[in-house]
Amino acid sequence: MTEQQPHRFERGTDGPKVIVVGIDGSESSMRAAAYAAGLARRQNAMLTLVYVQPVMAAGAALGVSVAETTGQVAEGLVNEIRTATERLKDIWDVRWEFHTFHGDPYNGLVTAADDLKADAVVVGASESAGHRFIGSVAVRLVKAGRWPVTVVP
Repeated sequence: MTEQQPHRFERGTDGPKVIVVGIDGSESSMRAAAYAAGLARRQNAMLTLVYVQPVMAAGAALGVSVAETTGQVAEGLVNEIRTATERLKDIWDVRWEFHTFHGDPYNGLVTAADDLKADAVVVGASESAGHRFIGSVAVRLVKAGRWPVTVVP
């Protein structure tokens, strides 16, 4: 009879167990979420959807607080995800959870992936022309080299 060792976290042994996907409501991020959901279903992994709420030093946009506005975006995303999963629950069952982090998208996703012990990260391709000069979140995540990163067009 062998003595069982306590379970310890080990990366990449039996396929991904936690797949983190960054969403912000853009078409690209929603395609990334759909791709990650399929991957999570096939791998029997936890799909972890992450919205990074921007933090701005100065307070208001058109008289509405930034925190309130981004909180409404997060709430809208959760409702959209719940509706989609309810509609598709008979076709496929995916375990999922939603997390909100604060900060810029890159650092927020890095923090999320580290905190949630991600085995893989999925993001949508940038839709911003300015990222050609400063680098997109996807490129920065790939260059970090800490997890396998899939960029969905």
